[in-house]
Amino acid sequence: MFSLNTASVLLASTVLLGLAATSPVASLEAKAQPLEKRDYVISPKVMIVDMFGPEGDAWYGIPEFDLLAQNITVPGLSPLYPDVHCTLSNDICQIVTGESEINAASTMSALVHSPLFNLTHTYFFIAGIAGVNPEVATLGSVTFAKYAVQVALQYEFDAREIPANFSTGYVPQGSTSPSEYPQSIYGTEVFEVSDALRQLAIGFAQTAALNDSAAAMAYRANYASTSAYTAGSMGPGVVACDVATSDVYYSGALLSEAFGNYTSLVTNGSAVYCTTAQEDNATLEALLRGALTNLTDFSRIIVMRTASDFDRPYAGEAATENLFYADQGGFEPAILNIYLAGVKVVEGILAGWENTFEVGVAPKNYIGDIFGTLGGTPDFGPGSVFNDNPVTTKRGLGRRGLGPKGKRAAVMVGR
Repeated sequence: MFSLNTASVLLASTVLLGLAATSPVASLEAKAQPLEKRDYVISPKVMIVDMFGPEGDAWYGIPEFDLLAQNITVPGLSPLYPDVHCTLSNDICQIVTGESEINAASTMSALVHSPLFNLTHTYFFIAGIAGVNPEVATLGSVTFAKYAVQVALQYEFDAREIPANFSTGYVPQGSTSPSEYPQSIYGTEVFEVSDALRQLAIGFAQTAALNDSAAAMAYRANYASTSAYTAGSMGPGVVACDVATSDVYYSGALLSEAFGNYTSLVTNGSAVYCTTAQEDNATLEALLRGALTNLTDFSRIIVMRTASDFDRPYAGEAATENLFYADQGGFEPAILNIYLAGVKVVEGILAGWENTFEVGVAPKNYIGDIFGTLGGTPDFGPGSVFNDNPVTTKRGLGRRGLGPKGKRAAVMVGR
């Protein structure tokens, strides 16, 4: 097993000493050096992005490749997961971000800006477990998202204090009712990734034989009595549907329906609320910011989530029973299916590298955030705030939100 810990420390020390010896202007010029003049060590073709230990462990000891051949300590990564793991060839690497949005954003930002890696042609393969909506998929299913929606970025009232005409205590920011489009937008509410790449990944994953468990079969059978939950009562498969991001780990039909409605609202009806996770919008924001400075390619992102538990109970079951006590039996199949389906995706990318993936898979849909930061016109939200142009020069962006007396403030974009 090979470690680059010492090399990392020496490189970091050299960089710090060099910055200390230069003027502020020289430091800025050094940071702005063209990519080819920077000292990069590893250029992976695939970077697997996991969120916590069991997801990461799913890839170790497998016959296809050895991710533990190299362990590279990267400053700024999670204290629990300080290393990026790579095969000896450097073709495949893995990072574990730590759970929740803050951990994911911090870890991915550190990786994107690490001088140890060249990630300009890397495919980022988010591969984790998630809760699942029984209206769309079931325990053990493998899902691939086109949209990631930050569903909890809203106003919140205790449900015991909401008006009689409110269906939920969640209200989009800047708005005054649950069904009104958010008037105050931060920019991380929605991300859209390449559907062309997603379809290729789905095709690769569909060749896998997925795992299931007796406990999962027994638990999902309880959902058969509700016609809306037919998908939840069936066996696992590969599904194209979208992911909700929330630091709050929630359970229950009312919250799930509210977040499903919000998902539809902010994507103009395009997204299908399917899986629930805690990190994806944060990870995507870090990768988008990297793309702005040509450190990453936002068209090379795959978001795969395997279903470990239902986001709501079956008819007659309490929401607390669903979350706290029920033996849903989905965790182990979900973990195993990260590897079983995921390895097919990784192998597909490597096998098709020279003919397809090295030059990239051209997206046929809009990709990026709700602001249109990378250029193009979002097919959701109020439209680009950058006049459909990528952000290539320094710009000033006025606060997007409510003006005096609740009026919507103008969005100001200037050079």
